[in-house]
Amino acid sequence: MHALRAQYKLTTTLDLMHCCRARTRGKVRRTVLNCDSKVNLLLHKKILVEGSYLPGLSRMAEKNRYATFSNRLKVPLIGLGTWKSEPGEVKKAIKAAIDAGYRHIDGAYSYQNEVEVGEAYKEKMADGTVKREELFVTTKIWGHFYRPERVEHALRLSLKDLQLDYVDLYLMHSPMAVQYKGDKEVMPKGDDGQWLLDDVHYTETWKAMEKLVEKGLAKSIGVSNFNISQLKEVVKIAKVPVVMNQIENHPCLDQRELVDYCKANNIIVTSYSPLGSPDRSWASDKDPNLREHPLVKEIADAKGCTPVQLLIAYHLCQGLVCIPKSVTPERIQQNFLALDVKVTDDEIKKLDTLASNYRACPWDFWIDHVNYPFREQ
Repeated sequence: MHALRAQYKLTTTLDLMHCCRARTRGKVRRTVLNCDSKVNLLLHKKILVEGSYLPGLSRMAEKNRYATFSNRLKVPLIGLGTWKSEPGEVKKAIKAAIDAGYRHIDGAYSYQNEVEVGEAYKEKMADGTVKREELFVTTKIWGHFYRPERVEHALRLSLKDLQLDYVDLYLMHSPMAVQYKGDKEVMPKGDDGQWLLDDVHYTETWKAMEKLVEKGLAKSIGVSNFNISQLKEVVKIAKVPVVMNQIENHPCLDQRELVDYCKANNIIVTSYSPLGSPDRSWASDKDPNLREHPLVKEIADAKGCTPVQLLIAYHLCQGLVCIPKSVTPERIQQNFLALDVKVTDDEIKKLDTLASNYRACPWDFWIDHVNYPFREQ
């Protein structure tokens, strides 16, 4: 390692931007690294340099770690989230993520960016970077499609935009249904400005989702934003196993009881908004800033990683899937390197002391819905 560090002129100062030299096609190019000696980066003597990407990206995918569903399908622990990724950004972000080693991409019909997501998949498969079977693709059904007769139609719309024959994981985005007023009307309101909610029960939606697995349109199915009582209802009637519950999860929100229930029932947890979603449009200056919290910075400094990498590793080291969102190639790369950060049980307990019942995404616009999930864990 010392020889490699000397060869690539790396120092050990946290958060410095270091340069290394790599010969590509007879020309010397420079690429940027953000690293520290305490983070186990893959450095290779034979380096492939692509634009501003890290050296050795062709082998970065080997760093992935996996969780195993009850149906034996493996899901990469770290994925790229695409919520809030604007049109014109998400395609570049996914291509950068795949180049950086990500093999898990999380999306949803309601994000309204699946056309670009599909273009990114097509281009990265066409250039030989990745094969379809090497990608783990997640998307979600939105509440206006929850009536059983519309469930297959919903997935086929997503598959068309994604340019895929199947998804690896199809999630019910929440337990709350809304009325159908057209495929694109994801937040329907009446003439009086009131939300057009629907009372179709999520167990009926689930039964229709099971048929998608039978038809080979989805390899696995799961839920998102479900509490324990709601999960129990689905588990009770499920013929196809519930393999995932995707939830908001970070040190400021105590989800321990829900996570423990999922683990006890072979349901993998995906943590979304692992940083507390500070870039959401309704964020307030009064919201906790996890990246700047003294305890987070103290532990990160001791490990020689960034606060963001620590907050991602907090989930990975508990066996939870984590889907941080970014559209910046350098940050996408740095987030992926959280796989190298080891967080101890004692450090997890310390971070858990930050719990303040803070929920960045309370879905309170539908708080009157009969199936609103956040009145309990």
